[in-house]
Amino acid sequence: MFKQKNYLALGAVVLVALLIFSLPPTATARLKLAIGSLFLPLLGLSSTAQQLPVTAADAVLSRRELLQLTEKLQRENDQFKVLALQAGATARENDQLRAAIGWQRQQPWRLKLANVIMRDPANWWRTVEIDLGSRDGITTNLPVLTAEGLVGRVSSVGLTRSQVVLLSDPNCKASALVENPAHDTGVVSAGGPLDNSLVQLAYLSGSANLKSGQSVITSGLGGIFPKGIPIGLVVDSRPIEFGLYTEARVKLSANLGALEQVWVLIK
Repeated sequence: MFKQKNYLALGAVVLVALLIFSLPPTATARLKLAIGSLFLPLLGLSSTAQQLPVTAADAVLSRRELLQLTEKLQRENDQFKVLALQAGATARENDQLRAAIGWQRQQPWRLKLANVIMRDPANWWRTVEIDLGSRDGITTNLPVLTAEGLVGRVSSVGLTRSQVVLLSDPNCKASALVENPAHDTGVVSAGGPLDNSLVQLAYLSGSANLKSGQSVITSGLGGIFPKGIPIGLVVDSRPIEFGLYTEARVKLSANLGALEQVWVLIK
């Protein structure tokens, strides 16, 4: 009886093998794909099990490394706490000084983003038009800047658009401060008709100690441009009027020839 069952099983296997070999090539390929897909989860599990020890070994740090990392984070945290205390003390001191001399705290800037919709080629690209007007709260003499630095000021306002006169235009001047130990101050104006990336810094004292690369920012004088807006970097300087004054060239931070979007500073 047992041998008879073996013969039947062997005959079934042979019959299945003959049927498989007699199938068309397309059907055989599909059958192989179906059988192989049954073993893919097992093969994937085996591969994952083999890689798991390696991944775990890479991810686990030694106790010594964890202690060093913890100590480093603790030191940085303590340093930040000290800096925060110092900043708080400085802020309180500034508030006391402002109260003593009646100096108001500088208010945060309120900025509106505008698109440049037109440039004026008739005057060497020294004015542009933006898509904000009086209905957007724009008024004349509002500062205009980019993320890089000062661009100019609003010169005229319509209902839906406004004209901006650029720093390279002779009609746009800004009181400026050089970030050096002497805090030399002067006035920035147009440098020349050929290169709108350079402006002139004039009305500096004859003893001004200017060096190439020093930063120039708005001084806050004049009532139009608030203090602290970047203007550019000093290129070079020279004495004028028999040494009574100093004049410098400044490379603008903002690219006036490639303006697409600007910020209008609302007062």
